[in-house]
Amino acid sequence: QVQLVESRGGLVEAGGSLRLSCVASGRAFSNFRMAWFRQTPGKDRDFVSYIGPSGVTYYTESVKGRFTISRDNAKNTLYLQMTSLKAEDTAVYYCAAGSRNSVFSSDWDYWGQGTQVTVSS
Repeated sequence: QVQLVESRGGLVEAGGSLRLSCVASGRAFSNFRMAWFRQTPGKDRDFVSYIGPSGVTYYTESVKGRFTISRDNAKNTLYLQMTSLKAEDTAVYYCAAGSRNSVFSSDWDYWGQGTQVTVSS
């Protein structure tokens, strides 16, 4: 089992920045692939980014150049640095852990509780 706890999100103006973190406990964090997804009311949970154990990353097109995913294995922590935020980035953000890289939420095994990010335009 892996427990994931996201940091508090927040309200930020368009063009601003925000960093999310996700602390993992339980099984060896360094062995897991980690990801961020986001969800808005009435919609599916959408892929944002993932990072493999060795640091290989992948992003959905809409956040490329604006978001950066990273991990600190010594601290069992996953990060998402978000810059140049837009109103359409408003969502509940979830971190996830799993054993395979995937853009599909059903392929991830463990989830955090989610944290709200609101971008005002």
